[in-house]
Amino acid sequence: MRLLLFIPLFFLFMSCSGKYDKYKKTPEYISKASNSKEAYYNAYNETLKLWSSSFEELYIPTTYGIAHVIVSGPKKADPVVLLHGMNASSTMWYPNIESLSEDHRVFAIDFILEPGKSHLNHDIESIEEVNDWYEDVILALELENYHLIGASKGGWLATKLALNNKKNIKSLILLSPAQTFTWIKPSKDLFKNIAMIFSSEEKRIEQNLESMSSNSDLISDTYIKQYKLGLEIAPKNKFMSSMRPFSNEELMSLKMPVLVLIGDEDMLNNESTIEKAIELSHGKGEIIQNAGHFLSIDQSETVNEKMVTFLKGDN
Repeated sequence: MRLLLFIPLFFLFMSCSGKYDKYKKTPEYISKASNSKEAYYNAYNETLKLWSSSFEELYIPTTYGIAHVIVSGPKKADPVVLLHGMNASSTMWYPNIESLSEDHRVFAIDFILEPGKSHLNHDIESIEEVNDWYEDVILALELENYHLIGASKGGWLATKLALNNKKNIKSLILLSPAQTFTWIKPSKDLFKNIAMIFSSEEKRIEQNLESMSSNSDLISDTYIKQYKLGLEIAPKNKFMSSMRPFSNEELMSLKMPVLVLIGDEDMLNNESTIEKAIELSHGKGEIIQNAGHFLSIDQSETVNEKMVTFLKGDN
């Protein structure tokens, strides 16, 4: 009799144990990293100390390599997937994670072709394969329906993913999406970045941060150290020429609620981005004052409040 009672309790325990436990072992490419990679991973871990919400790290095998995912928030809460900006890694969300994970289960994915803790084993040949990789990760996470947030280049990738998964994505938030609604227009800051191409790496990074942020002093020194080390090991950015603005027909096919936020000092977007966003059937757009392209840092409290309100459906 006791055995009969034990059997269902055993299976109940097994079903309640962490379904991601098989992904928690740290892979050898991190534990036995080369000197340059080890320095970067150590800096990454230091930035994670800014992560003001409890978290776990997952290493998910995929067709193309290992996907590193940072998970925060209540286990049974509505899932939110985060796609970071170019070369920024998932740690860029440190000013936003506490608000986002309060009532949501948040999954921040390190892009496998850029600095982060994901690891490429097999070459990715096209944007379509990038999309396939994200779908592999989300399938492994067992996310049937989820909210999707993308920043900058991650905004373009999030839009691409949304176009291929319209039934699975509950809502889409794009923060200063790069070349998603309109082409990047020439600007004073853009020309400054081009002019710095022959300067020292330190000066180029400093100019880049100043042009992307309305107040670069707000960016944590810990994160800047990680970002700089990441650039030293970053591979050449692939598929940049494939990142073209989506057609009106493609954008209009997005039927989930869409929120687009840009900064009033955004180097890559302007009013045309917001106008196009509002034209969508369920689209909203807004310009955040005193914010640059890095608006999730420049005006984190405002952006957090608007994202959380939108995720709750109070829009």
